[in-house]
Amino acid sequence: MTSIFALRCRTRGRVPSFLALCALAMSTLYAPAALAVDFRLCNATKSRVGVAVGYKDGETWVTEGWWNVGGASCETLLKGPLVARYYYVYALDYDKGGEWSGDAFMCTREKEFTIRGIDNCLARNYSRTGFFEIDTGEQRSWTVQLTEQGMEPPNNSAATQPDPAAGRSAATR
Repeated sequence: MTSIFALRCRTRGRVPSFLALCALAMSTLYAPAALAVDFRLCNATKSRVGVAVGYKDGETWVTEGWWNVGGASCETLLKGPLVARYYYVYALDYDKGGEWSGDAFMCTREKEFTIRGIDNCLARNYSRTGFFEIDTGEQRSWTVQLTEQGMEPPNNSAATQPDPAAGRSAATR
């Protein structure tokens, strides 16, 4: 897409100072879109969901939660460029029950948390929760889409049930 401003910059680009000015103006105009590097989650259901995220930060596994994401909305969970290739997500449907889970077990708890390490969850007074894996392909940003087709029915075993009122708001992260 070429704007009128970009065409003017090219035609006046014979003078080096104009080139520098045009380049600066163009980078300023398009910088916000280029810098949008985050880990986001879109909730395509009508229900409110609670979300926890796991990832490897250097040599240490980290899990964080709970974000409350309203129905038919998107939230930024982790700001900035991704620090890992693989991310793990666990989500609960607060309104209808059910969950989005997987076979990658990590530590969670009922209230807002940041937990370092995924071993010995129960011995450390955390819940052991199954997350599903997201392969970002080493992209700098990624958006996860939760749909009703990916949700499993409620499981009454030892799954963590976070307190929706105690969850994190994406605005505070």
